[in-house]
Amino acid sequence: MPEKKLNTVLAGIANVGKSVIFNHLTGLHQHIGNWPGKTIEKAEGTLHYKGYTIDVLDLPGIYSLGTYSIEEEISREYITKEKVDFIINIVDSTRLETNLLFTLQLLALQKPVVLALNMMDLSRKKGLSIDCQRLQELLGIPVVPMIATEGKGITEVLDEGIELVKTQKPVLKVQKELTAKERADLSHQICREVIKVTKPKKISWSEKFDNLTCHKIWGYPVMAVILSAMVLTIFRFGGWFSSFLEDITSGWQEGWKTIFGISIWASLGWSAIESAIALIQIALPYIIPFYLLLFLLEDWGYLARVAFLLDNLMHRIGVHGKACIPLMLGFGCNVPACLSCRIMETQRERFITGFLTTLVPCSAVTVIIMGLVGKFVGISWAFGLYLFAILIIFGLGKLASKTLPGEATELIMEMPDYKQPNLKTIVLQTWFRLKDFLYIAGPLVIISGVIIEGIHLAGWLPAIANFLSPITVKWLGLPTITGILLIFGILRKELILVMLATLLGTANFAQVLNPVQMITLALISMLYIPCIATLAALWREFGWKKTLGITGFEIGFAILIGGIAFRILARLF
Repeated sequence: MPEKKLNTVLAGIANVGKSVIFNHLTGLHQHIGNWPGKTIEKAEGTLHYKGYTIDVLDLPGIYSLGTYSIEEEISREYITKEKVDFIINIVDSTRLETNLLFTLQLLALQKPVVLALNMMDLSRKKGLSIDCQRLQELLGIPVVPMIATEGKGITEVLDEGIELVKTQKPVLKVQKELTAKERADLSHQICREVIKVTKPKKISWSEKFDNLTCHKIWGYPVMAVILSAMVLTIFRFGGWFSSFLEDITSGWQEGWKTIFGISIWASLGWSAIESAIALIQIALPYIIPFYLLLFLLEDWGYLARVAFLLDNLMHRIGVHGKACIPLMLGFGCNVPACLSCRIMETQRERFITGFLTTLVPCSAVTVIIMGLVGKFVGISWAFGLYLFAILIIFGLGKLASKTLPGEATELIMEMPDYKQPNLKTIVLQTWFRLKDFLYIAGPLVIISGVIIEGIHLAGWLPAIANFLSPITVKWLGLPTITGILLIFGILRKELILVMLATLLGTANFAQVLNPVQMITLALISMLYIPCIATLAALWREFGWKKTLGITGFEIGFAILIGGIAFRILARLF
């Protein structure tokens, strides 16, 4: 007999364990994409269970079915308009009263709902006893106690959902939309009936650590240590892994020439391979540890504390506290920084954050700043460029928040308990984000590499350099050859320094460039169009129109600031 098909969704507020349950249910049979026309992530998967093929959709984590945010709009539209056989409403049993506010909204939609009462182990540790049977009677829906991190209660939830489909049992307890006050009163009344404190509450180590990490004074040094360790780990591992991959692939070009000889087609073929190698060498060594550590901090519960602590500062540039994560990670690589903008709730805040991350000096730009300015002009000038970049980011962020339509949203979020991270979930989430990025960025990087190599083989680079000379020479005060450097810098920013040494025939740049030109070139490299991998990430998140808008603005802005800086610096040296 052919399997019967069912459609279910996972619904709940943020940080209740939806990702863990989703990965338990679907494993590798899932894919990550975007909702049509949105930058909100869409996770879907399939499982086969007791003669049923069950399609599972992980809805965005939200606090309400109102239409205040993109996530709320998506969840409400999907639940009300699409065919859903049953809803798995996942709630945090340690914060039952808050979670039930969303549950009551779901019940008002008159859809079949199974309540998955997750984190029962943490409830017991807190001395809370929940009468699941009584809760089931009060709500009129199946209630299943669950410990998702241990896989307990997963099959029971599916059994209850299938039973609902078979019996077509109607939802009776909540027959109309309640006001916010009515929901709050009803939730409080239910919790008074079903929750009992079984032992005197003791302050656990996680609560003590929570008090420390959220402290208005001590929370900041703790955060600085944790985030610095995160960024340092990404930097160190990324640098080591990148060098390791570079050593492995260092002789491949000679091997390619030996096999295919020297010809136009061989050169174009190698440029495609070299572009793919560049993507692997530059992006992956930073993306992999970034996602692993990001999901580790999120699953542990610390990411919410970071957002809370930095909320006031981030509001000054039109976003809220979560934006600090992408901006900090941009110092390692702009690619994962752009991709991590998904932690922001609204399209407006994601776009502002994504735009600002492209202005953060990544590790490739660091090579230029330190190898050119730090080495030949002075380390103080190099650090001055970083300080200038930070001022630019805050200034443009403030401008963007004033000019873009919409208002900055307040940070409203549940502060989750600290809990043991689930390694399987972290690895699976990392793998799917990595695969998703490679599908988008890979083709763009390879195609752009072939195009640039074709321009080089056609002998058009000198003509292009001369065409750009009114900008590079007359306005920016740089040698004519820098027009070629900036073109190749689109593929990889550090190629600017490598090609500069190759074209000028020396790595002692002080012999061919004066201090003003060095600082100006480093400044231009820092501000102008991001590398092709970052453009691919922007395209993936915001679409081609916004990507072209960011690209055009940053090219014009870099040229404007570079020319002004050249004239000011010429008076200082």
